[in-house]
Amino acid sequence: MKPELEGVSGERVLHIYRTMVRVRAFDEKLIELGKRREPIIHHPTLGQEAPAVAACAALNSDDVIMPYHRGWAWAIGKGMEPGRVLAELLGKRTGYCKGQAGPHLADWDLGVLGRSGIQGAHLQIAAGVGCALKLEGKRRVCLAFFGEGPASTGAFHEGVHLAALWQVPVVYICESNNYQFAVPAREVMRVESVAEMAPSYRIPGVTIDGNDALQIFTTVGEAIRRARDGLGPTLIDCRTYRWHDSYYQPENMATDHRPAEEVAGWRKKCPILRLKARMIEANLLSPAQAELIEREAEAEIESAVKFAYESPYPRREELTEDVYAS
Repeated sequence: MKPELEGVSGERVLHIYRTMVRVRAFDEKLIELGKRREPIIHHPTLGQEAPAVAACAALNSDDVIMPYHRGWAWAIGKGMEPGRVLAELLGKRTGYCKGQAGPHLADWDLGVLGRSGIQGAHLQIAAGVGCALKLEGKRRVCLAFFGEGPASTGAFHEGVHLAALWQVPVVYICESNNYQFAVPAREVMRVESVAEMAPSYRIPGVTIDGNDALQIFTTVGEAIRRARDGLGPTLIDCRTYRWHDSYYQPENMATDHRPAEEVAGWRKKCPILRLKARMIEANLLSPAQAELIEREAEAEIESAVKFAYESPYPRREELTEDVYAS
């Protein structure tokens, strides 16, 4: 058994690290495919892999998540296979929703309840999901992920208000990357952290380092325990940063006007390299093992691409399957 690192078991730390590496390899491959003009809708999560991966690592297998648009860290973190995710993005029959959902995919067996097509709309749904889980009485929890943009919408406030009022087992996790699309968050928010809104609903609000995977795991784990014990929701603000533009687009159409020195500064705070260094220092990982994990992730993603592209498209007669009742 591997020793602990800052109170987290060595096995769990290794799982978080390996999953973040896999997420990044997948993200980089999707950007590469985008440059080849493949028809993929993708909002890169490079640089902010830690919040969703570490948070999902704190869940039980029967817990559920309400994901949002940014990247696929929540998908892979909750157990989705990159090959089937890519197959869904390409509209293939082997995708999680048989190619009919595209980026708004779901898998109820894994507890992934579906990605909303409207910013913040899922935060209201999460309150309803939490209500259902509470009535079920099985101590299950829902994690709801979002960026700071939806914190300026009515859906956010309605959802958190109901979750707090009903004291349901939902943990709201904001991945704050300093921008609401192309607008600096400081220009559209009066608070420095989304967590400062929590006292309005008399629930705990916590601001943490979104590039520190172990701090995220520990903080989310405590919020999950509160939720399981019937103490209601928690609002967690993970301060992180995306390295890439808000969504993939060809360089000649780019809308990323962030200062280059700002992006470069955040790249030095890479959550994967940070955890890797701490693991090596604690003798939980060797440089050779880290290199092997990276090679395995790259091989996995190459296999995923092959699987997705070789998969068949749905047949025309399957168009209305799972849409209309018999």
